[in-house]
Amino acid sequence: MADQAYEPRLKTHYNSVVRGQLKEEFKYANEMMIPKLEKIVLNMGVGEAVGDQKRAQAAANDLTLIAGQKAVVTRARNSIATFKLRDGMAIGAKVTLRKAQMYEFLDRFVNIALPRVRDFRGLNPKSFDGRGNFATGVKEHIVFPEIDYDKVDQVMGMDVIVCTSAKTDDEARALLKAFNFPFRQ
Repeated sequence: MADQAYEPRLKTHYNSVVRGQLKEEFKYANEMMIPKLEKIVLNMGVGEAVGDQKRAQAAANDLTLIAGQKAVVTRARNSIATFKLRDGMAIGAKVTLRKAQMYEFLDRFVNIALPRVRDFRGLNPKSFDGRGNFATGVKEHIVFPEIDYDKVDQVMGMDVIVCTSAKTDDEARALLKAFNFPFRQ
């Protein structure tokens, strides 16, 4: 059997539809100027991990299930006495997704996880950093179908940062709207 290369649904959508829309809308002279997704960073900061080191490992395990890629446990860079934090203590977990896994996660995030968020009214259209990157937070990581609700001992929040090659926020907003991001009006 011939080994056929698999391409995620959103990547095919980007190549066939979105690139043409963006080129027409922003009048790009060159194909390489068209913005694209570069990476998605998922981050879970677990403040309670100071008292219980197992919380950071639980966050890393849940993040691994959500992303489909092994999560890295993040550690404190310096000690802060008021937070009872020591240098090198585990305080969270993160994953950086690129290529096919990035598109697969984005598809699940927009079409499955966000509609499951309680009282969801849309993403904030002002959550861009000025350089074409978008950041949002999810209060409960249990909105992802990979997480078994019965096995979760504590609900944690997480950050989702979408990094694009867009130069301005307007270009990045148009790119993410083309991927059906539900921005608030």
